[in-house]
Amino acid sequence: HGASRTDSGSFATLPTFEVPKAVLDAALKATQPIGNGLYGVDVKEIAGKGYVIEVNDNPSIDSGVEDKYLGDELYRVIMSEFLRRMDNRSKGLD
Repeated sequence: HGASRTDSGSFATLPTFEVPKAVLDAALKATQPIGNGLYGVDVKEIAGKGYVIEVNDNPSIDSGVEDKYLGDELYRVIMSEFLRRMDNRSKGLD
């Protein structure tokens, strides 16, 4: 067993309009059975095809990674969506 070693693949943080269509389609399709929520979807692109590795229902949102494109606006968007959903639920609109 010897020395401990960890390997991981690389990743890219992109605005959704720059994500290859096959990758975005694979991520969205993977979340459909679960429902409307906040998910982290790990997708590997091979030869132009998107392969879902996993869907995380408690995703990491790391500073400098997920917020690389939007910065603090990402957190405002997420909080606004949660507030909208809570308001709708309190009004019986969920």
